[in-house]
Amino acid sequence: MSDLSQARAGVARHWSLAEVEALFALPFNDLMFQAQTVHRQHFDANAVQLSTLLSIKTGGCSEDCGYCSQSARHDTGLEREKLMEVDEVVAAARAARDAGATRFCMGAAWRGPKDKDLDAVAGMVREVKALGLETCVTLGMLKPGQAEALKAAGLDYYNHNLDTASEFYGQVVTTHTHADRLDTLAKVRDAGIHVCCGGIVGMGESRRVRAGLILELANLDPQPESVPINMLVKVPGTPLADAAEQGGEGALNGDLDPFEFVRTIAVARVTMPASHVRLSAGRHELGEGVQALCFLAGANSIFHGDKLLTTGNPDVTADQALFARLGLRAEPVSGRRCAGH
Repeated sequence: MSDLSQARAGVARHWSLAEVEALFALPFNDLMFQAQTVHRQHFDANAVQLSTLLSIKTGGCSEDCGYCSQSARHDTGLEREKLMEVDEVVAAARAARDAGATRFCMGAAWRGPKDKDLDAVAGMVREVKALGLETCVTLGMLKPGQAEALKAAGLDYYNHNLDTASEFYGQVVTTHTHADRLDTLAKVRDAGIHVCCGGIVGMGESRRVRAGLILELANLDPQPESVPINMLVKVPGTPLADAAEQGGEGALNGDLDPFEFVRTIAVARVTMPASHVRLSAGRHELGEGVQALCFLAGANSIFHGDKLLTTGNPDVTADQALFARLGLRAEPVSGRRCAGH
């Protein structure tokens, strides 16, 4: 069975780096055709899942992630804030639901949560769940028993990105390892929580590294239910504020070529046919035309709302107008795959 036939049929397979690199190297139209074909086999081609992301605890993180405005090690002018109160979070979740979001994601700038903080977050999860929303949190690395506590509170998804390929990871983060990331993902899976796991492109990596990231995500067993793909937002004061792409495929005047970002979305769709592929950070910078190409390439989820943790995002009105122009619609909570899949 060919690669495309396997993807169409939803057959689990182990990808090789050479195969993923070959997808990246396809003529743009051929890659888009493959991605759209796979996408239509598994999802409504014109439905997009809407998530809203709220920073429930901002700033002061001990980690040194080179892209992050919230690291205490970087001088970004961001003030450290305490954990939000439950009623504040619920009010934000209700507003997100009323604006069309079906999933509410809560992020805290921690290396990992303390047990007392986890208890507070669990209370938020219960209250947000009661609003009829899917729940997601991103809290950093988890200790034994914490994933189970979140599951008991009703958590649907845990976000913990790989960020980049293992070979490049040390150039982005030094205070924890790629293996630490995988350890938390294993805890989440063992607790029966869905996995939201993706990465960031445009951090100065080569196309081979981007292929390596998609390879590692696609070869997770099982594959992540949600795959957020972020374009680096260059925040002044972070080590990656002046990141420049390496020469060769994917570079354009020192930055990531927007078409390379679209290729990354398409390769994610072909290799992870049943996953929601989410346009995440950097949508504002991509512009509407590139976003439209990303939807054509198989992206079927976005972060909805005017802010992503600490960086800007297209506002709800702008997204509604773009959806109307493209004939897209919001996917309901229960919306997953096409009939027969």
